[in-house]
Amino acid sequence: MSKYIFVTGGVVSSVGKGIAAASIGKILKSRSISVTVQKLDPYLNVDPGTMSPYQHGEVFVTKDGAETDLDLGHYERFIGVELTQASNVTSGQVYSAVIAQERRGDFLGGTIQVVPHVTNEIKRRIREVAEISGAELVIVEVGGTVGDIEGQPFLEAIRQMRKDEGRDNVLYIHVTFLPYIAATNELKTKPTQHSVNELRRMGIQPDVILCRSDKEVSPGIKDKISLFCDVDREAVIPLVTSETIYEVPLLLEDAGLGELIVSRLGLKAERNELSEWRNLVAKLKTPKEMVTIGLVGKYVGLQDAYYSVREALCHAALAHDCEVKIEWLDSENLETGDDGVLKRVQGIIVPGGFGYRGIEGMVAAAKFAREKKIPYLGLCLGMQVMVIEFARQVFHSQDVNSTEFDAKTAYPVITLLPEQREVRQMGGTMRLGTYPCHLVPGTKTAKAYGSEVVYERHRHRFEFNNIFRRTLKEAGLIPSGLLLDGDLVEIMELEDHPWMIACQFHPEFKSRPDSPHPLFQHFIGAAKKTMVEGAQMKLSTVK
Repeated sequence: MSKYIFVTGGVVSSVGKGIAAASIGKILKSRSISVTVQKLDPYLNVDPGTMSPYQHGEVFVTKDGAETDLDLGHYERFIGVELTQASNVTSGQVYSAVIAQERRGDFLGGTIQVVPHVTNEIKRRIREVAEISGAELVIVEVGGTVGDIEGQPFLEAIRQMRKDEGRDNVLYIHVTFLPYIAATNELKTKPTQHSVNELRRMGIQPDVILCRSDKEVSPGIKDKISLFCDVDREAVIPLVTSETIYEVPLLLEDAGLGELIVSRLGLKAERNELSEWRNLVAKLKTPKEMVTIGLVGKYVGLQDAYYSVREALCHAALAHDCEVKIEWLDSENLETGDDGVLKRVQGIIVPGGFGYRGIEGMVAAAKFAREKKIPYLGLCLGMQVMVIEFARQVFHSQDVNSTEFDAKTAYPVITLLPEQREVRQMGGTMRLGTYPCHLVPGTKTAKAYGSEVVYERHRHRFEFNNIFRRTLKEAGLIPSGLLLDGDLVEIMELEDHPWMIACQFHPEFKSRPDSPHPLFQHFIGAAKKTMVEGAQMKLSTVK
């Protein structure tokens, strides 16, 4: 029978529950305990697939094609597991399921209520992820902040879980924030006390409190929280802001959280083995030479929209013993023709996105990379704009486009598949999840991967138009990755270029700190080479 850890958050949103849950999973997995993780999101959307990145940040895609919260990316990167759609539950999914049951008559004429019907459905989904994974321990993060009205059914459900599963099989961890008052030079515990009181009103007494803070937490502060929140002193764990998120598991482990959880839940555990992770963190914190990468996107005002891309660049840089400095470049600002900012970078990456806004700026970035021989990595939309830019110079026409942006374009190099043209519903109707990709021997892409077939995650609707495949290939744009039947182009690379590769999928979702994705790793390697060559050229000019 699986045991459960429920992670809640208080005081403020974005307090770090996702990183905390992922880190807890890491330190328990280091003891050879099988772990899986689930995120409960109280919003009424069925999934974040139709939500603006400005509101929700990145949409993470699981191997089975679920559009989920970005916290699932943290879980996968830290714990090294591949999650499924069962690992993200929303109020929209829960209420849709309950209403569908009512319409079928499953409740035999009874009155449908939040308790027990909605809470039962939540508990069913929590247990389902345990059954699917077969894990000894399920870590469940409850989204939002304690006190949010939409989160109350989830809190009630996890309260009931301790009664249902037994007190020795459930642990509650509450993540709070200790604000710092500069005028008095002190951390304040009162918001944490109020947050715990709110939990108690819901019938939940936290077993552990993680105290997020930008300042060191004194023993006196720990004593005060222990007293007023009725939590053992050793269960008040300081979590001070660190240089890198990958240090958080080490901070929690060194504070004794791993042993505390094992003891409280009676888990059979081996001695923790985090030496490789400690080496990785030490390497991350060591000063290194800087490679500057220009990330050209339309949502750069909220960097969480590209969270996995940012982390994948970090992982790849670590493999090359360098550090990435990201220049966040708003693609709309590049539409004026001013490419001065691009001259400062050693590599250009264009990530995914939807809609026409800022597209011409991305096309300009692809043109700059092609003409100046700057390493370029295109992800999903980044492949499409690379194709558009190259085709414009091949056909000597600006009327080359995607039908997403211009339905009447004379050269629709990117278009919908026939089966997609009649789709009227927005949510969950794209090409989603893992598909196999055959790599063409002899290409830079095949060299990067070092294999014949790879499996990558997709999230897109528009595809490369095969009508133009032969013409563009003869001009030097090589399809280097194809769906196994060869019908769909998955990867493109420019023949006469040091490193210009773009893919229809999202490789960033499979990158890990201890296992960087091959495309990102080779991209950073090419950018580092460009940096070195540029420095040598400047030196020879000075001489």
